[in-house]
Amino acid sequence: MDRGNIEKIAQNQDERLLLAHIWDKIQAGIRREIPVNTCFLSPREQEMARYLFGQGERLHFFGGYAGAERRMLCYLPAYLEEDTLMEEGSPVVCLRATYFTGDSLSHRDFLGALMGAGIGRETVGDICAGTGSCDFFVTAEIAPYLLQNLQSAGRVRLRLEAVPLAQAVIPAPQIQAITDTLASLRLDSVICSGFRMSRSLATQHIAAGKAAINGLPCQKPDKAVAEGDKISVRGLGKLQLAQVKGQTKKGRISVVLHRYI
Repeated sequence: MDRGNIEKIAQNQDERLLLAHIWDKIQAGIRREIPVNTCFLSPREQEMARYLFGQGERLHFFGGYAGAERRMLCYLPAYLEEDTLMEEGSPVVCLRATYFTGDSLSHRDFLGALMGAGIGRETVGDICAGTGSCDFFVTAEIAPYLLQNLQSAGRVRLRLEAVPLAQAVIPAPQIQAITDTLASLRLDSVICSGFRMSRSLATQHIAAGKAAINGLPCQKPDKAVAEGDKISVRGLGKLQLAQVKGQTKKGRISVVLHRYI
């Protein structure tokens, strides 16, 4: 772990300030042997933090459930096990909003309502919208305020309650499986296949800084993509290189892509 790596990782002043804050907070916990946690981090911010700290055995990324996208970086001293993050006193709280099933509310509706309540995006984790209810994850500090003040999303009235993390309802992601053959596993080639576009248009998106691999921005069209990597293109969505099946008789690479819809 080296604080000097912040300058190597950060691409702008906002990222430098964020990483410096994360560093100071985690190091304070390590020095004092007490549990500490950051606010929720985006996938890119998690990758930067992972590069900054390495694979510390007492460091854990936690978002309230397995597979969470937005997660905190938590330091747990040796006298605490990782399971304690799921128990009462966790830094993450799951709030359940229920509403009339005849109304339709999306992830965007709930995010807008939360931001409209005057809280910062960093205090909100994943938002899992369903039919008639939505489970979303927030920092323990902000949960009491929301229980008191979040009463609606748009014109739809909400009933809010805190539920144990183990009882959170996480909808299964909707995935479109795409089987294709590629000339190579370059980023632009994978984007072409996954989003059904021309190579030149894919290159434009990448050059404009809209593409990311596992949360890290990438502006290199020829960047190699590995099996399991997740790719996002701002304005288009997300996909994953789910499987590399091998070469065809014509020398192309057979792949399975999962596009999140």
